[in-house]
Amino acid sequence: QVQLVESGGGLVQAGGSLRLSCAASGRTFSNYAMGWFRQAPGKEREFVAIISGSGDSTAYADSVKGRVTISRDNAKNTVYLQMNDLKPEDTAVYYCAATNRITGTRREYDFWGQGTQVTVSS
Repeated sequence: QVQLVESGGGLVQAGGSLRLSCAASGRTFSNYAMGWFRQAPGKEREFVAIISGSGDSTAYADSVKGRVTISRDNAKNTVYLQMNDLKPEDTAVYYCAATNRITGTRREYDFWGQGTQVTVSS
């Protein structure tokens, strides 16, 4: 089992920045690739970004590319999502999740956090 706890969400004006954190406990953190997903009201949960277990490989959804950076600190068992130039359409609950493979497919993630709300006002 891997337990994941997100933090760092909040209310921010358009153009602002937020850094989300996801603290992991349980099995060896570096064994897992870590992803961020988001779910807006009435919409499907969608892939945002992923980082490999070692941190040397990342991938992003087109909708956030250039505005978002995923990173991890394996010594702290934490993955981060730095979000810049936020837009109202970025408003969603953001979830971190753990997987054994490099994938943006939701069903291939084995462990999920409870989510943190990000609200971007116009």
